[in-house]
Amino acid sequence: MVRASDPAAARALIAKSRADSSLVRVVKSAEQPRTFYDVRGGDAYYIGSGSRCSVGFSVTKGSQQGFATAGHCGRAGQTTTGYNRVAQGTFQASRFPGADMAWVAVDNQWTARPWVKGPSGNVTVSGSQQTAVSGSICRSGSTTGWHCGTVQQHNTSVSYPQDTVSGVTRTSVCAEPGDSGGSYISGSQAQGVTSGGSGNCSSGGTTYHQPINLILSAYGLQLATG
Repeated sequence: MVRASDPAAARALIAKSRADSSLVRVVKSAEQPRTFYDVRGGDAYYIGSGSRCSVGFSVTKGSQQGFATAGHCGRAGQTTTGYNRVAQGTFQASRFPGADMAWVAVDNQWTARPWVKGPSGNVTVSGSQQTAVSGSICRSGSTTGWHCGTVQQHNTSVSYPQDTVSGVTRTSVCAEPGDSGGSYISGSQAQGVTSGGSGNCSSGGTTYHQPINLILSAYGLQLATG
């Protein structure tokens, strides 16, 4: 059986192939197959035609799937492509400075998975309980991958050239450009999305993340868990 939107074209192809046409049945089909892709924390995505950031955490809003990320990565209405440069989604809301939060609604060929890209496979997210000061925390990003450190301070502020961002968490985890928006996770508990910092992953540094629970409550989102 050959399923085709254009049966005449299918029959022409069969004839050209020299197959025995008595053994082939052509059925008209309205199907429009497409490939499917996964949304995963730590993976790259691209904004418009240029800049790159990282997925934070998969989320849903009603039946709409998407992901949380940093506000400085894009503005509402801007489109994104995924790690594979396939059309992915659109920024629904964004705030920066003051806070550093945003979320992207993805197209129906993308599925929001409860995963963060780990050092040797996927880490499954099971909740968003905040880790205490001095607790262990790890970050996943599309530039430098997986790095770990400790929580140094909650609910602090950081001054960037653009202005101050408040309510962020300070950590000893390193990061570099392109890691922005990526996942901070402690065990299986989502912590936040990469905002900014100082230093790099060669010499070390300090980074800040926007807590995921603030993003969820601000935009009425549900964290994808497994």
